[in-house]
Amino acid sequence: MKLLAIVPAYNEEGSLPGLIESIRAHLPEADILVVNDCSTDGTAGVVSSAAGIEYLDLPFNMGIGGAVYAGMKYFLSRDYDILVRLDGDGQHPPEQARSLVREVAAGADMAVGSRYILQGGTYSSTMRMMGIKLLAGISRIMLGRAFTDNTSGFRAFSRRAVECLASDFPDDFPEPEEIYILHKNGFSIAEVPVVMKDRTAGISSISLLRTWYFLVKVLLTIFVKYTLGGKR
Repeated sequence: MKLLAIVPAYNEEGSLPGLIESIRAHLPEADILVVNDCSTDGTAGVVSSAAGIEYLDLPFNMGIGGAVYAGMKYFLSRDYDILVRLDGDGQHPPEQARSLVREVAAGADMAVGSRYILQGGTYSSTMRMMGIKLLAGISRIMLGRAFTDNTSGFRAFSRRAVECLASDFPDDFPEPEEIYILHKNGFSIAEVPVVMKDRTAGISSISLLRTWYFLVKVLLTIFVKYTLGGKR
């Protein structure tokens, strides 16, 4: 099976070199694609000078949804079988990505790395934890299954799952919606226990205000698209 590791990155010049080397060490069979989301630091220089990887420079900042979507379109334009996403801040350990890839190779359409199955690792702030528990409760009601880490971006996908998502991909904060889109369309989703790390460098772009914005937007989207009905 051909594997592509996509790395969406915004202002991650400090973490990318170590992350790329770790992906090479732990997923040596994977091609690596870094999607530079119009960074304002030295990210573009880091990826353009790194040997043996592919990269996309987006013309303007599209947010995480746009960066992941660009990576998915690249994936679909070639004959890859499995896509694995590792964020550029280094919080997704490549040594644990193998378990996600293994789940998809065994038949799952998406494998989600969950921080909340095992104890340990980095946990979100109290506010984010409250939001994650709320999303888990809503997914239990609407989908009949409580996904423990709806917001985790540490994921692997089958080709047919990527084809489904790319036809109607969320343009902002895509993680909870990916679960709804795939579940509603009959795709199989596995949760895999992982222990994530602290970001290795840089500053998170998600402030407390954006955390509130994220939660409100996701709840409204879920209500409109999956309760009242929408494109899907």
